[in-house]
Amino acid sequence: MKKIFAFAVALFASVNLMATGWPTNYGGVMLQGFSWDAFSDSQWSILEKQAGDFNGIFDLIWVPQSGKCLESYQTMGYTPFYYFNQNSSFGSEQELRSMISVFKKNNIGTIADVVINHHNTDGWWGFPAETYKGKTYQFATTDIVANDDGGNVATQAKKDGVTLSSHNDDGTDWGGMRDLDHQSANVQNIVKAYENFLLNDLGYAGFRYDMVKGFAGSHIKDYNTAANVTYSVGECWDGNSTIMNWINATDKTSAAFDFQFKYNVRDAQSAGNWNKLYSNNNLIHDANYRQYAVTFVENHDTQVRPDGTSSDPVRKDTLAVNAYLLAMPGTPCVFFPHYKAYKKEIKNMILARKAAGINNQSEYFFTNPGTSAYTKVTTDEKLLAFIGASGDATADASEWQLVLSGYKYKYFLSKSLNTVWADQPNGIYKEAINVKLNTVSTDANAKIVYTLDGSEPTAASKQLANGASLKIGESATLKAGLLIGSKVTNVITRKYVIDTTVFEPYTIKVYVNIDKAGWGNLESINFWTWGGDGSHAPANSSWPGDAVSKKETVNGKTWFVKEFTINSETDFVDFVFSKASGSPQTVDISNINQTKFYEVSSTQAGGKNELVDVTAATGIEKIASNASISAKSAVVYNLAGQRVGNDYKGIVVKNGKKYIAK
Repeated sequence: MKKIFAFAVALFASVNLMATGWPTNYGGVMLQGFSWDAFSDSQWSILEKQAGDFNGIFDLIWVPQSGKCLESYQTMGYTPFYYFNQNSSFGSEQELRSMISVFKKNNIGTIADVVINHHNTDGWWGFPAETYKGKTYQFATTDIVANDDGGNVATQAKKDGVTLSSHNDDGTDWGGMRDLDHQSANVQNIVKAYENFLLNDLGYAGFRYDMVKGFAGSHIKDYNTAANVTYSVGECWDGNSTIMNWINATDKTSAAFDFQFKYNVRDAQSAGNWNKLYSNNNLIHDANYRQYAVTFVENHDTQVRPDGTSSDPVRKDTLAVNAYLLAMPGTPCVFFPHYKAYKKEIKNMILARKAAGINNQSEYFFTNPGTSAYTKVTTDEKLLAFIGASGDATADASEWQLVLSGYKYKYFLSKSLNTVWADQPNGIYKEAINVKLNTVSTDANAKIVYTLDGSEPTAASKQLANGASLKIGESATLKAGLLIGSKVTNVITRKYVIDTTVFEPYTIKVYVNIDKAGWGNLESINFWTWGGDGSHAPANSSWPGDAVSKKETVNGKTWFVKEFTINSETDFVDFVFSKASGSPQTVDISNINQTKFYEVSSTQAGGKNELVDVTAATGIEKIASNASISAKSAVVYNLAGQRVGNDYKGIVVKNGKKYIAK
């Protein structure tokens, strides 16, 4: 009997040590905290400053791959070289640890971007040796799959007298770098040590696995079980059946991004036919896989990138598709540029989702999917959403309370929730705000009671009439509930920080055109930068600084372009531009804190090329404050064609004219 009991205890313990893949009935929302080449916006120090603004909204934040890469220039991290050296293009290891810690204090878990399908090398075979806690880890050539890069690597190995693995790739081949053999004991030991470092030393909460089609899903089960990780999601970029098969291959120890959900949104949005959202070929449709669906409408691969390339981007109706995303089961992952453009709206959508109690296994149904005007979806009988041309869409006023409406979307909450709705979301505000409170209740006599000091409201607390507003002039924690009879029910919490001195960092771009310089047809030019708060020194500390190859076409001209973050009212950047050799070079440009366009002239000044500021000639005008955007009635768009709010910073289009919104 004792042996049976001991076996049962051991079995129970072993089950509890296995990775869950993704929690059941999980009600959290994730933020993808970066976009392609957004090195300024997603610096660890910049993201950390927004933790208070994310608090109560996002539960998880997926950040870029944080290990140091081999390249001397800024890189997104998908060319991994070091695992245990965490000084990346997004900041130092100390800054990374600080950000993760601050997020954790704000009840936000940080998701690591884990790139283990492939590894960069110095030359063909140069893997770094890394020592962590007294043990040295290093890949060998025998850790490279035998058929890497269609056999090209084997040809080079034979030429160099190098031995590869005896195993072929057990996933999709990729020729960009050396594909790792995950059947190798050495690879498995290194990856497990690396993931232990991420979780238990750096403090990450989970993993986002890159390019998982490159190796068998069974390895994910092995790694996740060893790590005992709670949150794991794989980028299995494919159709629905392939994604399901991959989840099965992991033995459901990992979730996956629901690419088919994104494709359904793309089809509906691009055609303006919203009944295309009603599709059964995505993960959330199947109750057996809904728990493992991380849904999204845009990411760094599908967006319009700075160089103009894209794959199925969202070009319009951004708010509507996010409203659909946040009304549905699965775990939604919001794209950072969308959040930045529509901060208040997306925050309120998330708060409505949480008020309704929607989770990753919630039930939903479409009422009238046959209409192309809009789609009507009800989730858990608590949230009713109209997506599309929903201006005339209405709901039974005895059952539903309208809480949100905007361009092509409406949200109603069930009055059975018996709660309060506040129209201003949590966050940091630069000036006093008015917060309107409404009852969401079947009881017409329900009263709103509230406190502003974070204490729980009681029947004796201050009351506010339905639809009335509170003026919040200083930081406060609002708690409001419904007083029904003598009982206060379903208290909501909103944390408002009023800080008139707060400065929100913003991104500028510096554009350089060399057509008139006589420098020839160059693939890159160098930026030597300094000044301001000291954060603008080039990554390459040797003259002539950073080689910039990124280009954009504006008004028919090709410009080299580099982004910088302005961190304070007194911050600025100084520049010198040059060819890779450092000569010829331009004159200095000083004290830049807004987007600028410069043409390098053939005219010389002291042996240096003159610079001509042609910002005005590009037709782009400066808006002194973003309030002046909203002061005019016309709709404002960013350069990707998405409607944006009055807190958007960067180049915007209004009435067919471009402006710099600052």
